Amino acid sequence: MLDLKRLQNDFDLVAKKLEAKKVDPSLLSELKELFISLKDERAKLESLQAFQNKFSKDLANASDKEELKKQLSENKAKISTQNKLVSELEEKLEKISHSIPNLPDDDVPFGEDEDDNVELKKVLEPLSFDFKPKEHFDLAQENEWLDFVRGVKIASSRFCVLKKEGALLNRALINYMIDFNIKRGFEFMNVPYLVNSNTMFGTGQLPKFKDDMYKTDDDLYLISTSEIALTNLYSNELLSHESLPIKMTAYSACFRKEAGSAGRDTRGIIRQHQFEKVELVSITRQEQSELVFEEMLSCASDLLSSLGLAHRHLLLCTGDLGFSAAKTIDLEVYLAGQDRYREISSVSNCRDFQARRAKIRYKDENGKNLLAHTLNGSSLAVGRTLVAIMENYQEKDGKIRIPDVLRKYF
Repeated sequence: MLDLKRLQNDFDLVAKKLEAKKVDPSLLSELKELFISLKDERAKLESLQAFQNKFSKDLANASDKEELKKQLSENKAKISTQNKLVSELEEKLEKISHSIPNLPDDDVPFGEDEDDNVELKKVLEPLSFDFKPKEHFDLAQENEWLDFVRGVKIASSRFCVLKKEGALLNRALINYMIDFNIKRGFEFMNVPYLVNSNTMFGTGQLPKFKDDMYKTDDDLYLISTSEIALTNLYSNELLSHESLPIKMTAYSACFRKEAGSAGRDTRGIIRQHQFEKVELVSITRQEQSELVFEEMLSCASDLLSSLGLAHRHLLLCTGDLGFSAAKTIDLEVYLAGQDRYREISSVSNCRDFQARRAKIRYKDENGKNLLAHTLNGSSLAVGRTLVAIMENYQEKDGKIRIPDVLRKYF
């Protein structure tokens, strides 16, 4: 959640940053009018309170006590009414702020959409083939690794069953990713896949992405990433500065309706309603977050390199930046069958945006309470890593080699 004081004190600068993140100008206009109204009504309230404080002290020595008593009584009623009006305006302002995204960092490039993202670097060269590489869904059919028909039969579209070596490779990837992240200093956690609405609000899924989430009848939500559970482990807590940074990794199944993706990636397992990820999440002191951001990015990138997968780093522009993120670098892996790079990880620094919503604070060296910074990143999306191995490690006869680092996991 945005710092409303900053929004009020520096409205024009904040509005400019929000416009770059595609916030509706009419919402910004409403906010500005609301701030002006709130400022005026607060001034009236302060004036009424000042009158009450001043003349209440003078009541004992007043020449006409009854008249002053009457004025104070009437003024007290006005204070009550004005207090209610100010509270209503504050509540409306807070409600609107829940749907406003985080401000982009100053070094985030301005842009409309993914076409304006900035490539920072490429890591490894794509493998060359002396035949035309196939896409993963064709390879899966030949090797009987994925069963799309039965996945739809027992669930619905965008569900799939993994079989044979495909299922084994999927498990091997999960175990390898967890071990890799533990060696890089991230503590392994196992978290619930169902969480309450307060938890969903804390990381910004509610109310903005309500239509993308699966919800049970008892007001629990299936997580779309373990970031939601990991970050909120420390909600409503005051941490010591010595305990930070807290660096965690977790595997989870993830669930997303993909409400806005009709017609996209309808073949294969690039975009599913149920998928798996190994996630990185960090909670840091404010001055630590940029360094930890680089550590998380390196961890995910080095993991791809260890699998021999060519990839690139993309700095997302303002128009493609996620709701809670102040800065994001995507990792896109090269897929030989598609002959293009596709997203496989997003590493984001959310600054104090989620911490303000989830009330995650720490005491600094001077005993002052500060909001923590939160960060998250995929390390990696398991299904997309499976796709990358299938397409990049395929042989001419359709068989698929297993990367050396994974063989001990079979």
